[in-house]
Amino acid sequence: MTYIAKPKLHHPTLPRNQVGFTRRDYEGRISTLCAGCGHDSISAAIIQACWEMDIEPHRVAKLSGIGCSSKTPDYFLGNSHGFNTVHGRMPSVLTGANLANRDLLYLGVSGDGDSASIGLGQFAHGMRRGVNMVYVLENNGVYGLTKGQFSATADEGSRSKRGVVNMDAPIDTVSLALIMGATFVARGFSGDKGQLVPLIKAAINHRGAAFIDVISPCVAFNNHAGSTKSYDYVREHNDAVNRIDFIALRPEVTADTGVAEVVEIEQHDGTVLHLRRIDPDHDPTDKIAAMNYVQRHQAKGEIVTGLLYADPHARDLHEHLSTVQRPLNQLGESELCPGAAALARFNASLR
Repeated sequence: MTYIAKPKLHHPTLPRNQVGFTRRDYEGRISTLCAGCGHDSISAAIIQACWEMDIEPHRVAKLSGIGCSSKTPDYFLGNSHGFNTVHGRMPSVLTGANLANRDLLYLGVSGDGDSASIGLGQFAHGMRRGVNMVYVLENNGVYGLTKGQFSATADEGSRSKRGVVNMDAPIDTVSLALIMGATFVARGFSGDKGQLVPLIKAAINHRGAAFIDVISPCVAFNNHAGSTKSYDYVREHNDAVNRIDFIALRPEVTADTGVAEVVEIEQHDGTVLHLRRIDPDHDPTDKIAAMNYVQRHQAKGEIVTGLLYADPHARDLHEHLSTVQRPLNQLGESELCPGAAALARFNASLR
């Protein structure tokens, strides 16, 4: 196998962000995915979002499972922490890492097979526990590594490349995330970087379980007529509920909103997400309305993208468990094992 390395020397005039990095510093290895794969566009959006947000790469932990999507963390943020778990088990490993070191930014990257089939239970519990993470699901509706069989997210009635019709009902991960308690839920399209980058930035800034389902066409097995996850189909049926601008809190910040209404969603750390409303009937802070909106448009064959739901008062797993502010991996033996007397006092408090 031939390994092609990217050049380490960058042009000296490349623009740098506030922490001194160029956009190239957020890249990874050269992708081995098919040319035109939507997953590479998602990687590019993550790179752009992290660069614009001045995130230090070594403060990021990226985790994935198994599949085409789970290869992508190798293609972005090459100077960050990375871990490939076993198939469908990424949420558990990410949860453990988050509990041990809450100071890192956790990016979980998965696919529709990894999350909606073998890892469905892991996905559901990760959402309901409110783990502070950005969970990106790269959704193409097929098992690309095993030659294009339908995945659990394939729409009923859609056709495979060989003409086989899918007879099974799909699992809608957006609806499931809403039901299971995710406090930030969005859907994007890999072919719409202008919408996807702000969604990723908003998810990074959110405290709690932030989930983004990204329709990401598989050019090898699911980009043909009859597919409901092809580039042409999504572009023709994309119903963007909103277009968002992510603006970090700064003095004298102004925004030209035009004639559209803007909803300001204050985040946990005081920054504000400015949501430009396109559909006047949708309230992104109303979970029930979000669930109804998704189902109503899905019944019409429309793919809803944009920010669907965000809880401005969300809490994460550390707040639920009342853990200490200092990361657990920095505590010493005397703090982790305080002795029999402390255990006796704790047991007494439970009686």
